[in-house]
Amino acid sequence: METIIKALAQELGQKEIYVENVVRLIDEGATIPFIARYRKELHGAMDDQLLRRLADRLQYLRNLDQRRGEVAAAIQAQGKLTEELAAAIAAAATLAEVEDLYRPYKQKRRTRATVAREKGLEPLTRRLSAKGSAQLDPEQEAAAFVDPEKGVDTARDALQGAGDILAEEISDRADLRKQLRELAQRRGVLVSKAAQAEPEDTVYRLYYDFRCPVSRLHGHQILAMDRGEREKILKVSLELDPETAHVAVRRAVVPGAACMDFVRAAADDAYDRLIQPSLEREIRNALTQQADEGAIHMFALNLKPLLMQPPVKGKVTMGLDPGYRMGCKVAVVDPTGKVLDTAVVYPTHGQRQKEECIVKLSAMIRRHGVTCIAIGNGTASRETEQMTVELIRRVGGQLSYMIVSEAGASVYSASPLAAEEFPQFDVNLRSAVSIARRLQDPLAELVKIDPKAIGVGQYQHDMPQARLGQALDGVVEDCVNAVGVDANTASPSLLVRVSGLTNTTAKNLVAYREENGAFTSRRQLLKVPKLGPKAFEQCAGFIRVPESAEPLDRTGVHPESYPAAKKLLTLCACKGEGDLAQLRERAEKLGLSALAEQCGVGLPTLEDMIRELSKPGRDPRDELPPPILRTDVMEAKDLKPGMELQGTVRNVVDFGVFVDIGVHQDGLVHVTQLPWRVKHPSDRLAVGDVVTVWVLSVDEGKKRISLTMKRPQ
Repeated sequence: METIIKALAQELGQKEIYVENVVRLIDEGATIPFIARYRKELHGAMDDQLLRRLADRLQYLRNLDQRRGEVAAAIQAQGKLTEELAAAIAAAATLAEVEDLYRPYKQKRRTRATVAREKGLEPLTRRLSAKGSAQLDPEQEAAAFVDPEKGVDTARDALQGAGDILAEEISDRADLRKQLRELAQRRGVLVSKAAQAEPEDTVYRLYYDFRCPVSRLHGHQILAMDRGEREKILKVSLELDPETAHVAVRRAVVPGAACMDFVRAAADDAYDRLIQPSLEREIRNALTQQADEGAIHMFALNLKPLLMQPPVKGKVTMGLDPGYRMGCKVAVVDPTGKVLDTAVVYPTHGQRQKEECIVKLSAMIRRHGVTCIAIGNGTASRETEQMTVELIRRVGGQLSYMIVSEAGASVYSASPLAAEEFPQFDVNLRSAVSIARRLQDPLAELVKIDPKAIGVGQYQHDMPQARLGQALDGVVEDCVNAVGVDANTASPSLLVRVSGLTNTTAKNLVAYREENGAFTSRRQLLKVPKLGPKAFEQCAGFIRVPESAEPLDRTGVHPESYPAAKKLLTLCACKGEGDLAQLRERAEKLGLSALAEQCGVGLPTLEDMIRELSKPGRDPRDELPPPILRTDVMEAKDLKPGMELQGTVRNVVDFGVFVDIGVHQDGLVHVTQLPWRVKHPSDRLAVGDVVTVWVLSVDEGKKRISLTMKRPQ
């Protein structure tokens, strides 16, 4: 374990004591959000992303350590574990290196070399490949091994079998495989061709005649070629100059051999028949894994700002789920998300039906005091948006609208969770409710949906689903805990994402609330069945109780720090809520380090307490740019090159960012059109950012809008 701690500390650039503390906390069952927020002194204030990276690498290194032990034990059982081999296994830094060392000792299926050994040809192999100054005649040496009863009819048969044995031994050499792997990564070229002689025009046309050095490939290119190959549209291969590879193998095995021609032929056969196909699989698998990790990381980066979009608070909202045949589903919800009214209208079925729709919705808007309309961005969204603009012009007042992504809404509305929440509504109306709530509180609504269905990644359906799910669940967990939840209003879907709570304890908490009434203190959480002291320690700081008589229960201050928080308020002479705005100023006058010592906490914890107490019940999402609400609509045909627009970033990918500019179709700002030199667009932009863009070109036929963020000269 000490070795793992040192490796993690070096890799992450952190002190060993910090890494050791985090590992201990993880092993004790602490969650990443809890460690990140309430144990800063123990880990040097690492953020949640770094802590998750540490946890991932910890798991990998432990698996590596376990595999080292298994391989060493398996070789030991064969009586072949030397001190040198044991040291090499212990020093292997990756699972691939461990498997290379194990390769010669692993039980193989019946191979050409196995058959040759059964024919007694191994001594011939040893004699011809032995080091020696005298050169042997291979034909003459092989003649002694001719034995028709064993299936060795001629000297040539004996040489072929001996060559098969040597080729397999060469291909099993760990040092040689490592050298060739590094050579392929440096000098290999990935080649993609169309599978058909006359291919159709598809999304893979860029890869019909594509070549790129392995070292310069981008993740999205690898994933696109992988998918095209699975769909039998592309043929993909790895090219490495054969002569370069043959020279590398010969240098490793030929010099000084008793029969150089024989060994050279076996070396070439080892590479062509055994190493090259295996090496191609390895390199391509490694490229795919690297691309998968990059795409998963990108998905997680996009998901976090999407979940953390500022809510539109305190407004009665109308949700519109557009559609053609089944009509437009309508739901009105109050500021807390409670459904007030529902309807189905048909704005796309003709002018008369459109007029009836406007009249009906106008009445609903006036009756319930609707001020915001959320429109799903799916089928018939454009027509519904145009109808909404007419509606706003007639109703007047402060009414505005916003196009909301409905990705995953249909998945949610047909789920058991939605059926349990809205048993009285059909599937379509549930979707309209979800769209309205997404505008009011994106986080509370989106946690009900499988993160993979939210649609802010690239090639997410091609990813290893377990790994993707783990990464995205971590993002959702971090977001929910960063915002905090209300013990008396949070749904089980939201509560289950709280640090320390499980499906069972989340449901038990809601059941307790429904049976006993609203919670009146954090300590009352301990009365929830199966929510014990350990779970309370993990979850308490993230659950707010606005109805509590204890003001600290409404903040992110952990109950374990209540005595310190109260002492801080006393020392800073803060007697009421009116004094809290001056808390930081007063604390800094007294000296933060001295205050931390007097309160018995570390400086990071003191800083967090001051931040929480200065703005009790603060929502970190309120500090972000508010969403753009519109009252008018544009179409793609209205766009002209050079036109300046305000837009919202909807997705960040390897090759650029997609921006919602209010014309139904998102525009693409290619990475070359960003005003900064960046390794990746995510270095400067995130989902939800409000940006200024200029139109470059519009292709209405292909529904493509090209944008730039470089100000025109």
